[in-house]
Amino acid sequence: MDRQVILEELKKVLAPYTVNKEALNSINEETSLTQDLKINSANLVDIIIDAENKYDIEIDMDAAEKINNVGSCIDVILEKMKEKN
Repeated sequence: MDRQVILEELKKVLAPYTVNKEALNSINEETSLTQDLKINSANLVDIIIDAENKYDIEIDMDAAEKINNVGSCIDVILEKMKEKN
């Protein structure tokens, strides 16, 4: 699975939690989850749970702490998918 596919799938995962819908339409790997998309910290936990379910992975606290923008989210997903295989 490549980064662009995950980016497109992440848009769907992030949509219910994103306050700034305009920013969601133009997200890229540099997009900040909290600053650009206005997602609060409680919803970040929900997003991690949704990603775990979608990709059948487990994101531990150390990995979760690395997630601050879309690119780091993709990195964690790819890393956890590799660990699983």
